[in-house]
Amino acid sequence: MRTPLQHKLKEVQQQKRALLATNYYNFETLKGVLTAAKSANSPIILQLTESSIKYMGLENALEMGRTGLDYFGVEGWIHLDHGGSTALVKQCIKAGFDSVMFDGSELPLEENIRLTREVVQMAQSFNINVEAELGYVAKLGQSTEKTEYTTPEDAALFVNETGVNALAVAIGTAHGFYKKEPKLDFERLQEIAAATDVPLVLHGGSGVPAESVKKAVKAGICKVNVATEIKNIFMKTLQQLLKDNSEIDLRKVFPPATEAVKQLVESKLEIVI
Repeated sequence: MRTPLQHKLKEVQQQKRALLATNYYNFETLKGVLTAAKSANSPIILQLTESSIKYMGLENALEMGRTGLDYFGVEGWIHLDHGGSTALVKQCIKAGFDSVMFDGSELPLEENIRLTREVVQMAQSFNINVEAELGYVAKLGQSTEKTEYTTPEDAALFVNETGVNALAVAIGTAHGFYKKEPKLDFERLQEIAAATDVPLVLHGGSGVPAESVKKAVKAGICKVNVATEIKNIFMKTLQQLLKDNSEIDLRKVFPPATEAVKQLVESKLEIVI
């Protein structure tokens, strides 16, 4: 019987540790993530975005992740990452996801609260973990110059009004790669952790120095998201392999890229374990 993710997050919160959450985009990236988790004997959160769901198909993507967890013997959960609508969230809940994120971070606070509360109420009967986001964590293509960090006061209000299980906070990270090393606001993070008792989530984990991630975990982060680095290392490895290569057998070309993903995820797991 798999422990509900909301319970597992509470467990690691008490232990001042975190769970690694990685996105997968096809069988090869999934295999790389899961072989790393198996090698490290570590639990893992497998994440799907709306674009990945459209690419692979919702039921197919979900079953691929679920079957992979069973096949490799890894404790893990399937999570909807950055669900942009309550309709998509509802679809994923009914399909059997273990966890969903409703991302209303770009909405006015009152609207974010109202819609997140709806998702929480919807998910309760399914015993599903619900994550939300508060503040501005730049998405791919958005400005990283804008700063709208999460405040402890807003975080406490949001959690109390919604009943959400986990909260992604804006403390200086951004999605995608960084042009310069991100400076995380650890003091703010500690204040948010003191103001609310829910596990906190770090989005934009790709490219954040290991020491900063470790410090964030000690300050209250219980879930660390990594996506961009997985796509990047898989594709960069393939591009290098195919540059002067006439091989057409994908079964010979893909394994080195999958191995690169495995090594990357192993290095990330060492940080949060």
